[in-house]
Amino acid sequence: MGAALRRIQLGSALSAFGLGFTVPYLYVYVAQVRDLGAGTAGVVLAVFAMAALAVLPFTGRVIDRRGPLPVLIAASVVASVGAAALGLSSGVTSAVLSAAVLGAGTAVMQPALATMLVRCSDTGTRTRAFAMQFFLQNLGLGIGGLVGGQIVDTSRPASFTLLFLIEAAMFVVLGVIATTVRMPLGSSPAAVRAGEGAAGAQGGMRALLSNRAMVQLCVLGFVVFFACYGQFESGLAAYGTEAAGIEPATLGIALAANTAVIVVAQFVVLRLVERRKRSRVIAAVGLIWAFAWIVAGYAGLGHGSQTMATAAMISTYALFGLGESMLSPTVAPLVADLAPESMVGQYNSAFALVKQLALAVGPAVGGPMGATLHAPYIVTFVLFSLAITALALRLGRRLTPVQDQPSSAAVPSLVVAVSLPENEPAIAPAAVH
Repeated sequence: MGAALRRIQLGSALSAFGLGFTVPYLYVYVAQVRDLGAGTAGVVLAVFAMAALAVLPFTGRVIDRRGPLPVLIAASVVASVGAAALGLSSGVTSAVLSAAVLGAGTAVMQPALATMLVRCSDTGTRTRAFAMQFFLQNLGLGIGGLVGGQIVDTSRPASFTLLFLIEAAMFVVLGVIATTVRMPLGSSPAAVRAGEGAAGAQGGMRALLSNRAMVQLCVLGFVVFFACYGQFESGLAAYGTEAAGIEPATLGIALAANTAVIVVAQFVVLRLVERRKRSRVIAAVGLIWAFAWIVAGYAGLGHGSQTMATAAMISTYALFGLGESMLSPTVAPLVADLAPESMVGQYNSAFALVKQLALAVGPAVGGPMGATLHAPYIVTFVLFSLAITALALRLGRRLTPVQDQPSSAAVPSLVVAVSLPENEPAIAPAAVH
């Protein structure tokens, strides 16, 4: 990686480390530590998500007009203010407003970072750049959660305030690192627009929606995030405790297994998938996740021993991690490869908006089903996982060969150049039968 890309990856990892300090404990902090009740905690979590939905539709155009670097710096400042304010909040109004500021700041960071990765990489290196980002972010979240767990004490609100201040400091560090990044020549907004010419001036949502491959990828992305990430801390957790009878503490072990698989498998998986068609890799993820849901079904409906049920639930989370490690080097780089140079920010923001919608709808649908409708819940998400496979194969028919398999662009020619003496005529090679 070049110096700019290394700094972007470092800042991304540190911001994830800061998020890891607070994300697992936000509900407990609001409901119990600040004694604002479960209802207020639910509102805070909802506002955190809704703030992202409010700002993302405008983020992409600002990134493309102003560049991702100033947007990332501004977002890191906003997120830092929101984190610090939330750590000091003791009332309902201040907690809700702080969550809105924090949610807006962290939401804007993701498309800005993704656009910077695109600008600092090319088609050949982009797959590994996004895989590295996913690896470092998961590592940062995991370590942050573990360290934060050693600090928190529900009897001492000051311990939670410390967590939020550490998070705020990590966002400041991200902003400082961003100011030291020198983006490649030709990646400024003016240079990109000039390079695109008239085509670059026809940006906007209408141009994005006219790209049928991008629309299909957004539909696929919604199903992916709805069927996996949208269930981790809601429907699947409710199903595990209610149907499988596992202890709440075991959910922490299961999430740790998910992170461990991602960290251990990411680069092994990368070597296997980077020379295969992206559409087929995503299709394989759908099959793996369908099997994961079947394993979860055995945990809650198989009437086995409690030990087997617990092992099955942990295995389910681990299988999801394997699928995630396959998606990280395929989906995000594909968004970038589908985007015109002058609309990379808008494409990244649109896909982030789709992800956020899925993460908002997923818990609302999956939570009640996982808690009460155990068998229908499993069947529903087995079918959603199989839908991922079908949608991925359909998307593959709309992609160019290079978009579907970037490594195909680097395949050397089988024709060997031969140096001929001067004035000697070249003889066409005989046909090979």
